[in-house]
Amino acid sequence: MAGKEERLLRVGVLGCGAIAQAAHLESCVKARNAELYAVCDAAPDLLDWARAAYRPRKAFSSYEAMLEDPGLEAVIVATADAFHVPASKQALLAGKHVLCEKPMALSVEEAEDLSATVRASGRLFQLGHMKRFDAGIESARDFIRGGMGEMLALKAWYCDSTHRYAMTDATQPVLISSPAARRPPEDPKRDLNRYYMLAHGSHLVDTARFLCGEIVEVDARFSERFGARCWFAAISFASGALGHLDLTVAVRMDWHEGFHIYGERGSVIGKTYNPWFFKSSDVEIFHEDQAAVTRVLGADGHFYRRQLEAFAGAVLHDKPSHGAGIDDGVASVRAMAAITQSARTRRPVRLREVQGAV
Repeated sequence: MAGKEERLLRVGVLGCGAIAQAAHLESCVKARNAELYAVCDAAPDLLDWARAAYRPRKAFSSYEAMLEDPGLEAVIVATADAFHVPASKQALLAGKHVLCEKPMALSVEEAEDLSATVRASGRLFQLGHMKRFDAGIESARDFIRGGMGEMLALKAWYCDSTHRYAMTDATQPVLISSPAARRPPEDPKRDLNRYYMLAHGSHLVDTARFLCGEIVEVDARFSERFGARCWFAAISFASGALGHLDLTVAVRMDWHEGFHIYGERGSVIGKTYNPWFFKSSDVEIFHEDQAAVTRVLGADGHFYRRQLEAFAGAVLHDKPSHGAGIDDGVASVRAMAAITQSARTRRPVRLREVQGAV
């Protein structure tokens, strides 16, 4: 593990549940330019566990009390999805920078409301699309911007597997739950179509936007059979490139995630692994002028730590970051809402016209 820098961003983690345990608490401890200054949870047992396991300077059962601490500089919002917007707004209004887990919001209106707060606050807001810090995906984006020329098309897929837990349970820490944990009024899994779109579709949409730019229109179809759900979406990018997105939960095969990109002076083939393996995507870049393939090897695969380091670098030293900002968050929610509405109506939907819930 790399040594710590002299100046560290003092971060508080809101929520000590599964995603904090699997990703954010460790990232704060390992990040070269951040520290786990505080943890906060309404469940006493989770708070005690996080304090004992990760030894933050402070622990709070009250979010308001944590935000009032003058030493706190930034908050990682690691709560249930329904709390992302109110918790982010509360932190921004208290003058804290925010790294919020995805999805940013549950509706276009919620996303736009948060956007207004971010702009008024003058604080940095970054959305937790950690795949932007996958070295393989970064190499694809560098080639697209620097050597590929005009883009023709993208195909991208995110297919969760029926066998994922047999693999990920062996790699993740034992996750601790609590009957006292704060939960949203409505069970998020009551509507599985919406749950899967928010949980998994948000990654697929952001990767497409990160690599190919603004999505302006979607034309989607949906099918549900034998307990599996599949969305196919034809998409149009502002650049004129075409796209096809495949979100399927769950495939009867291994985890299946990746992308193909066809360009003027080359192409890209990417295979992405389940994030809990902390393994960078295998990305092969074909250079037409050389008739040769290049790929990144031996890359740092701790995407969650790397996204926090980029966030901290932007806050502390104004370093440019390709993390997802507030505009990316609004666009992602719009795209998911458009896919949902297009699949329901079986008609194309333009993103600038879409409103309502995902």
